[in-house]
Amino acid sequence: MEDEHIRIDDLSSHLGSIFNPSIPSAFYAVFDGHGGVDAAAYIKSNATRLFFEDFDFPQVSDIDAVFLKELEDSHRKAFLLADLALAAESSVNSSCGTTVLTALVLGRHLLVANAGDCRAVLCRKGTAVEMSQDHRPSYLPERKRVEELGGFIDDGYLNGYLSVTRALGDWDMKFPLGSASPLIAEPDVRQIVLSEDDEFLIIGCDGIWDVMSSQFAVSLVRRALRRHDNPEECAKELVNEASRLNSSDNLTAIVICFSSPARDESCPPHRRRFRSCNLSEEARNKLKSLLEGN
Repeated sequence: MEDEHIRIDDLSSHLGSIFNPSIPSAFYAVFDGHGGVDAAAYIKSNATRLFFEDFDFPQVSDIDAVFLKELEDSHRKAFLLADLALAAESSVNSSCGTTVLTALVLGRHLLVANAGDCRAVLCRKGTAVEMSQDHRPSYLPERKRVEELGGFIDDGYLNGYLSVTRALGDWDMKFPLGSASPLIAEPDVRQIVLSEDDEFLIIGCDGIWDVMSSQFAVSLVRRALRRHDNPEECAKELVNEASRLNSSDNLTAIVICFSSPARDESCPPHRRRFRSCNLSEEARNKLKSLLEGN
């Protein structure tokens, strides 16, 4: 098992004065290691420092465009500095690496950063909205970038070896520091303002997405939430379904809910039923007499 994950439902409480916005905040991440567990484990263990402690965030009462831009820039830098940290870490072999996807929630703001083939999928009124791009050699813009920098794709693998075009670590495949490389750690970053139509977010490693579409996963989780409203159980059901579909990779998934689900239409609320009856003339007279106290 080379996957790792992070789930911090209350980021302000977790970080204290380091990062303390005036609105609810949370942080989630999945890491899919390759060439061993060390790179993914290192990034997970040092995530708080790499993504938050090493940056000076402005202490603001309202989330404005300037703050969000600084936040996005800090996440890009965090990925690159984490990559450099792996290069300098003696306990991590140069052939070891990891993909990384992070999801930061600040009130109604969602920021997703991704390097590799983990995926984030938002459910919007039952429709899957992909919040990340899989960085694989089959994705044409990535293939073009790789080939322009001297790399090649062989049978779907970068330089005939790696199934992703972006990852942290893997320094035996990267050019010396300061040189552009076919394999990069630069993340794609996407931001949105969540609306009432946005129900939940799924983030998962590629073992999930190898055997199911984004829409299939969203529909599965949506049905499950309507049954029991338990996101942790939904994540387990996703993993179990991927296993049933014969995924050959490690399986990791997190489900983050933004609103309470509607009740399953197949289980409508119980309605009180009234039963009517007809009374004979004699019975009506007896009832009237009882009510009048005779």
